Formats: sequence, C-alpha cells, structure tokens
Amino acid sequence: MQVTSATPPAPGWSRRLSDRGLAVAFIAPALLLLLAMSVFPLLWALYLSFTDYSATRGGPAHFIWFGNYTAVLTSSQVHQRALTTLIYVFGAVTLQTVLGFAIAYLISRRTHGRGLLTTLFLVPMMLSPVVVGLFWRFMLDTQFGVINSMLGSLGLGQVEWLTQQRTALFSLILVDTWQWTPFIMLIALAGLTAVPKYLYEAASIDRASEWFRFRHITLPLVWPLLLIAVLFRAIEAFRLFDLVYILTSGGPGVSTETLSFHVYKVAFLGFNTGTASAYGILMVLVVIILTQLYLRYLNKLKED
Repeated sequence: MQVTSATPPAPGWSRRLSDRGLAVAFIAPALLLLLAMSVFPLLWALYLSFTDYSATRGGPAHFIWFGNYTAVLTSSQVHQRALTTLIYVFGAVTLQTVLGFAIAYLISRRTHGRGLLTTLFLVPMMLSPVVVGLFWRFMLDTQFGVINSMLGSLGLGQVEWLTQQRTALFSLILVDTWQWTPFIMLIALAGLTAVPKYLYEAASIDRASEWFRFRHITLPLVWPLLLIAVLFRAIEAFRLFDLVYILTSGGPGVSTETLSFHVYKVAFLGFNTGTASAYGILMVLVVIILTQLYLRYLNKLKED
C-alpha cells in the first residue's frame, strides 16, 4: 500500500488568500456599482463635452475639442442663468441659516417639549420635493391659493407669486427656505447642546450678560458646525431643479431659470448633448473649486 503525501500549504498563506478573496467578494459588487453609476457617466459626459454629439441626430460624434466650453463660457444666456442661480443660492442659504439658528437657539433654551418641537419642525424636510412643489403651487395660486385668500381677508391685494418676474424668484427662495430651514436647525441644535455647561456656569458667576454669553461662548462654538451646514445647503441649492420644474418651469420668461434647469432644456428639449455635457462638467468643476476654497477657510478657522 502506497501512501501519497501532499505538500501542506505554507503556514498562513491559505488564510491570507481566503481573507483577501473574502474582501474582494464583499467590495467588488459595491465597487462595480459605483463605477457603473457614477464614474462611467462622468467620464462619458467628459468625452461628449468635446464633441458635437446630439442624441436625436444620430451618426458618429465629431471632436470639436473646446468648442462647447467656449460657447458656454461666452454665452450671455449662461451669464444670466448664473446670476439667477447665485441670487437664489445666496438668498435661500442666508435665510435658512438665520432662521435655522434662531429656531435652534430658542428650542435649546426650553426644558419641556423640546423633542416634540424638533420633530414638528423637521416635517417639511421629510417631504419629497415634488410634494412640496405641488403643495406650494396650490398655496401660491393667484386665484385659488390660500396665501392670497388670507391677504384678501386682511384687506390686502392679491399677489401674483409665480407669474410675476419680481416675485417668482422670491417665491422659490421662500419655498426652499420653508423646506430646508429644519436641516440648519438640526445641525445648530446639535452644536448648541454640545456646548459645555460649565462655561455658562462660569459666566454666571462672573455676572456676564446674556449677549456676552451668546457672543463669546455660544456663537464661537457653534459657528464651525453652521459653516459645514451652509456648505451642504449651498451645494444642494446650486443644483436646484425640481422646485423650478414644478413651480415655474423657469418662467415667467427666464427669470427663475437656474443653471441646472437650463442644462435640462439644452439636453432634453434642444437635444444638444455635447453642449449640455460641457455645462455639466463646468458646474462640477465650479462646485469642486468653491468647495475646496471653503474647506481651506474652515481648516484655517479650526487652526485659529
């Protein structure tokens, strides 16, 4: 009887292989999904931005190199949409920051019902943007809207909230503020509750005023968190599309047409796919550059 002897694997080798294989098996699906859903569309859009490709024209795409980028950067229409987007982002984020911090400060001073009040204020943020848009479209309707009915009962005239150029963009800012102020409030409330109590106790012993406590204790400790919340909201507001689509469709005229909505019109109404891809790439670059500058400011603030 012949006994066959197999060479045992090197100690630890099979164990390392199995660990590596297990890690690959767990990571590979998520990595492939990320490549398919995020990286590949971005690279494909970058390729199309250098061509004259149109989704409806058919035929091969021809390279025109930086022609789309030159057309976008020198277009007066794009400058107007960029100004509209800037006004919208600045107005909405400023209002949300002031209101969100004020509400959080008032809630943090309450000892009873804080949880219930926080939950109630969070309700608008939980709603879908489509639902919010349809709800406020009814509320701001010129003839049948609840807002104009209330103004009429007070003896005030009707306001064409969504059909006048001077009020349409303001209405969009108000609706976005109504929905996303709770986000700022939630982060500010987390910062306010994290302020050490002994700082206030020391200030009370020194008989410091309420304004002194707010200016020298509360605001400096909550300010970094508020800046991070402002960053998130500014990025979200910069790519606003759903509220514009439902409430005004960019009108009246083009007074509420933001950059994101203009990209949608170029891509899916004009079918200028190459130009729309250049729009998208430029918007991504602008967000990345501004975010990096903002993060550098945050790091500098943290070091100081």
